[in-house]
Amino acid sequence: MSVALARRDLIRGRFGRPAEVRAPRPPTAREEMAFRAACDGCLACVGACPEKIIRLDRDRRPVLQFVHGECTFCGDCADVCPTGALTRTEARPWTAKATIAVKCLALGGVHCRSCGDACPTSAIRFAPRVDGRFLPALATGTCTGCGACVGVCPAGAIEIRHEPTRERATT
Repeated sequence: MSVALARRDLIRGRFGRPAEVRAPRPPTAREEMAFRAACDGCLACVGACPEKIIRLDRDRRPVLQFVHGECTFCGDCADVCPTGALTRTEARPWTAKATIAVKCLALGGVHCRSCGDACPTSAIRFAPRVDGRFLPALATGTCTGCGACVGVCPAGAIEIRHEPTRERATT
């Protein structure tokens, strides 16, 4: 499969498209390879989600779209999954956390605390600065990756991304 390049990509020295940022799978999803092998795109999880945040990606597999709401980690999607792609017992670790991009209004000097107000764990706080601005600070240890902050951000500056799991070295 070839990748079509735009002229501007060649001028900027990009010889391949950047990797697509994929929305996270539901928290009850198995490891990606096992998930892909098991999921048949039956839509059962979409209808079972009480928050209505499970949507299908272009491969007809479930992903979370936090612009529609937050995940309450209820597990209803796993309860109705007939193939075992979503499961309560064999799910991969949920390492998703919020990230705040530079297009955040508060970083630009605009008074906005929408994400902090929406965060159920108070993982996003606003630290005062000498110049009078309040800048967002994310406590990654407190962030559950629920996505409550995503849909309320007027600038679309917040994304939920999985953090890479780090293997501990045993010596």
